Amino acid sequence: MSAPASSDEAGAVPITTVAREWTRIGLTGFGGPPTHIALLRRLVVEERGWLRDTDVESAIAACNLLPGPASTQLSIYLARRLGGVAGAIVGGLGFIVPAVVIVTALSALFLTQAPPLWVRGAGAGAGAAVAAVALHAGWGLLVPSWRRTTEHRADRLRWLLYAVLGGASAATIGPFLVLILIACGLAEMFARRPPGGALVSVGVPGLLALTGVGGIGALAWVAFKVGALSYGGGFVIVPLMQADAVHTYHWMSSSEFLNAVALGQVSPGPVVATVAAVGYAARGVGGAALAAAIAFAPSFAFVLIGGPHFDRLRHDARVRAFLDGAGPAAIGAIIGSAIPLTRALSEGWQFAVLTAAAAALLVLRRGIVATLLAAGAIGVIIALAGGPVP
Repeated sequence: MSAPASSDEAGAVPITTVAREWTRIGLTGFGGPPTHIALLRRLVVEERGWLRDTDVESAIAACNLLPGPASTQLSIYLARRLGGVAGAIVGGLGFIVPAVVIVTALSALFLTQAPPLWVRGAGAGAGAAVAAVALHAGWGLLVPSWRRTTEHRADRLRWLLYAVLGGASAATIGPFLVLILIACGLAEMFARRPPGGALVSVGVPGLLALTGVGGIGALAWVAFKVGALSYGGGFVIVPLMQADAVHTYHWMSSSEFLNAVALGQVSPGPVVATVAAVGYAARGVGGAALAAAIAFAPSFAFVLIGGPHFDRLRHDARVRAFLDGAGPAAIGAIIGSAIPLTRALSEGWQFAVLTAAAAALLVLRRGIVATLLAAGAIGVIIALAGGPVP
């Protein structure tokens, strides 16, 4: 076991080793961000001794302050610490590409115009459970976030307001949810500004005009929102994508979107790879590759450009205030996304599957992947038995 690497020892680990180990995690990381973080920590701290526990904890804290998928950014940052810029690129791709390839391949099976009956049943069953997965994801974030809020009544009231705004926005104005997240972050910065202090604004990219443009421009904008403007990561991407993919651009039906979310959940690697399914529905394999590239590019940019300044970022009061406003709104959005996801169900048996999945996840504490696979199996049985399948 080698000695832990200090912050200025980038490049100490061979690129081939980074490629092999990060790809292994990308292929086996079922279970979402908690699993990814645990696997990365076990690799770099316990198994190889490349970094110290405190290094990983600091990196996690910094990545949680950034928009976009935190576990993806953590994987890129740790690879950068150990292999330099080349390590960050190789390790990040090793972590991301397997999930994108798997989601794209499954999309070709599940999102084809005439999938086999058993495939339709599996998709309908797993898709029925997706709203329960959203509730599970939101609840897992809600309690810790509430506990971190100070005991001051005004702070807790603002927290509740941000969460309600996020939930209501996810249920009603999905494509523009990002504006609510940013507004809540700015509101918290304003609430915490020192007397007489200036409020530093957070600019919103001028790409908003693309929301009204179809084709490649629209797909690029949706993918960009997912990767660069989604605070909270994970399931907060669902309301950002659903209204655009289903109602605005009509790339997929409601049931197909549920299938896409389920595919992202049962695949290893980052959940944001779900955007590849939306890209596939819009423009085939090329669209899947484009959407994934645009969605993950900001994570590489944040780490490659800002990585050396992560320590300063963690202690910046304005950044923390912004995330303390956007964070509760993102949690509310994740929970609120369960409403349109439930409205997308069309068959009575799907609501029964949703209820069972909610009980499995929230009461019995079963795993997400196992729950979705069980729901998919129920769908297959119902389809093959002649039951109605959307």
